[in-house]
Amino acid sequence: MRKLFALVAAALAFAGLSPSPDASAADYKAEYKLSTVLGKPFPWGIGGERWAELVKEKTEGRIVMKMYPGSSLLNGDQTKEFTALRQGVIDMAVGSTINWSPQVKELNLFSLPFLLPDHAGLDALTKGGVGQRLFDLLATKDVVPLAWGENGFRELSNSRHAIRTPADMKGLKIRVVGSPLFLDTFSALGANPTQMSWADAQPSLSTGAVDGQENPLSVFMTAKLPTLGQKQLTLWGYVADPLIFVVNKEVWESWSKEDRAAVRAAALQAAGEEVALARKGITAADDGLLKEITAQGVSITALSEAEKAAFRDATRAVYDKWSKQIGADLVKEAEMAIAAGR
Repeated sequence: MRKLFALVAAALAFAGLSPSPDASAADYKAEYKLSTVLGKPFPWGIGGERWAELVKEKTEGRIVMKMYPGSSLLNGDQTKEFTALRQGVIDMAVGSTINWSPQVKELNLFSLPFLLPDHAGLDALTKGGVGQRLFDLLATKDVVPLAWGENGFRELSNSRHAIRTPADMKGLKIRVVGSPLFLDTFSALGANPTQMSWADAQPSLSTGAVDGQENPLSVFMTAKLPTLGQKQLTLWGYVADPLIFVVNKEVWESWSKEDRAAVRAAALQAAGEEVALARKGITAADDGLLKEITAQGVSITALSEAEKAAFRDATRAVYDKWSKQIGADLVKEAEMAIAAGR
């Protein structure tokens, strides 16, 4: 087939023509593997499915993506996703900056405790120079980043008691993702952080092996965490969890120029829809999700700015330590962009 395509291309070149996108599709894979941590009905999984749907539509079926949720291509270990992507074990991903941060230290930026005050601050980064700077960095690591998605601001839940001050965290066993920064943050607050995959987290919450967890509200509700004893919820928005739509570089370069443009356009459209879905029902003007959570018998504690300040002070040493590891200039640029964007 490769020889046939080469002959066709040579004939077209001799005639002064170029191979069509359909002709170049002769070398395409029958299926491209798309990795996500969460599947449908989570916004994350819906965004991945939508990307695959739009790609098939926009390339007229030349590129077919199949989504593998639950980090199933990685035996459930979401922290290995970026490495697998670089190695070509998976072809593309809608990945979390948190899960990729052990391999790309600059992505820890979004996990600096209380850096981001709100969605306007997050947008100032992902839609501005900081976001482009991070994409430029990722582009040097065998991948092609295309669009920013969103898992959401991460809130804290537990099965013990309401949390309003850092003292309320003392001794609580909290499931956290596989990032050293999260271990430092929760240790500074007096909690007992325990790293585990999301696949292991839910049964651990059910049995009481861990007291609590932190995740966006869409995950809290869709995963039915109130049924796992998580009846105390604290809204503190201490970090955000952006997602990135990305393609392995070798795969990207195997496609025609037209199909690359189609995949990029599909990613931007799917990401825009996914972000809107991730933010649905959690604002003062649209609090439908919060009402659903309350209806599940969950007690919600919304921290005031003064109360958040106590947590910010308690984690300041962690912020300073990790700012140096991330890059002081990048953190400063982010702080300035957030201040200007509010």
